[in-house]
Amino acid sequence: MSSKLSRNQSRIRRHARVRKKISGTPECPRMDVFRSNAHIEVQIIDDVAGNTLVSASSVQMKLENGGNIEAAQKVGAEIAKRALEKNIKKVVFDRGGFVYTGRVKALAEAAREAGLEF
Repeated sequence: MSSKLSRNQSRIRRHARVRKKISGTPECPRMDVFRSNAHIEVQIIDDVAGNTLVSASSVQMKLENGGNIEAAQKVGAEIAKRALEKNIKKVVFDRGGFVYTGRVKALAEAAREAGLEF
């Protein structure tokens, strides 16, 4: 057994460490980000009830290139718009074990600009 972890195994471990500390409640749900090479997805989750309240993704929005910063900004603005329609104003941000830079940062900043608080 190799002690060297793959990049995704390391990300999953980081995500588990973060998830020990943060959890979504009905008053302040968790905004979870997942990014692949080709797309980016975000969900707003109530962990108490185990429900996804709102979601958006580059696949769902049929963006031509979902793996770039512009797509992340569009998805961030869309999730904020959908959340505000459901009276969700405040969330806790879960970067999913990904580094807070590039597409993850662009998504978060676009969601903040569109009116979400975190």
